[in-house]
Amino acid sequence: MKSNFTPQESKAGNDSVRRHNLSLVLRAVHDAGEATRAAVAARVGLTRPAVSSLVEQLLESGFLTESGKTFSGQAGRPGTVLTPARTGAAGLGVEVNIDYVAVCVVDLTGTARVRLTEHVDNRGARPADVLTRAAGIASRALGSAHEQRLRPVGGTLALPGLVSDGTVRQAPNLGWSGVSAQELFAEALAELRPAGPALPVRSENEANLAALAELWFGGLGRVRSFLYVSGEIGVGGAVVIGGELLRGAHGFAGEIGHTVIDPAGPPCRCGARGCLEQYAGQSALLRAAGIDESSGANGIAQLALRAERGDGPAVSAIERAGLMLGRGLSGAVNLLDPDAVVLGGIYRELMPWLAPAADRVLAGRAVSGLWSPDSGRLRASSLAGDAARGAAALVVRDVLADPAAWTQPADGR
Repeated sequence: MKSNFTPQESKAGNDSVRRHNLSLVLRAVHDAGEATRAAVAARVGLTRPAVSSLVEQLLESGFLTESGKTFSGQAGRPGTVLTPARTGAAGLGVEVNIDYVAVCVVDLTGTARVRLTEHVDNRGARPADVLTRAAGIASRALGSAHEQRLRPVGGTLALPGLVSDGTVRQAPNLGWSGVSAQELFAEALAELRPAGPALPVRSENEANLAALAELWFGGLGRVRSFLYVSGEIGVGGAVVIGGELLRGAHGFAGEIGHTVIDPAGPPCRCGARGCLEQYAGQSALLRAAGIDESSGANGIAQLALRAERGDGPAVSAIERAGLMLGRGLSGAVNLLDPDAVVLGGIYRELMPWLAPAADRVLAGRAVSGLWSPDSGRLRASSLAGDAARGAAALVVRDVLADPAAWTQPADGR
């Protein structure tokens, strides 16, 4: 499987040469999906004997497997095919959102091996209760992973709102402020799985992780700079420039849902008025179409079905949201000059009616002249671009960057 995980680098200098080169070799095989030792040597710029030695260590540590023979068509012995291991080290991703919790375990190939989703309204619930429930779902996923001989070495918690140093600074739609979510989740998970060492856990904004999943696993092709906008109960956003996530000075970049569309508009949970999510968020869409706004995913499915049948209120509600979305996006497009805008979450299902309206506004407001309704720059996210998978893949990326740090001890602990 090919991906956009990480570009190859030149070989290391004198410090930590072998450790660095282990990463070079593992990433070369990962990015190619499968490769011979000779092909890896040609790609990373190391000698074949050096690569063979590194490969043997990676095989012994369980990061690579080898099977079969491949013939190059040239003289000499056939090469053994190397592939990333589908057992052993893996990553755990846990997304806590407004009306669901999703968990994913990803192996070294980037394949999602375990997926669990529980739909539950987390608004108004105690943060500790929400995170304990999420830890319970994660524990079940870890059990399934171990049955497949996977060894998750770390976890990433994906959270809506402003996340910094393990704390949710503000998540208006959850009603959280100053919540030590990472610590609460890690403690709950450790209590559920007392055997063995505690799983290292980090936390990140959910839209950032969904954008990374789109970058690594989606169908973006050569696109390396894009805005990612996720429609849920709120509207999340992330910015990727040159294949790197743009975090901003404090890690809060991308909060497009709280771009003010109309200062005199309806009040937002963030304390401002007329924010984009008050016009293009899930609740606003359902309410405008005359559908119970608490119906969640079922309500969005009903909205899409009505629009497909030509229901006037449904089509009008989606088109109006598209117009407002175009207004919010146009400023960001002019500021950042991305190659594309990727719409995820509920917007993926509503694209046939949402995108034309948003495209018209972008075509009229983007000063570059590169945006038009037929430019293809406004596109739906892929099914692979979800926050839970991106969260799990972030752990896998750490393993690829320094496999020696994640080698399992001989006693298996």
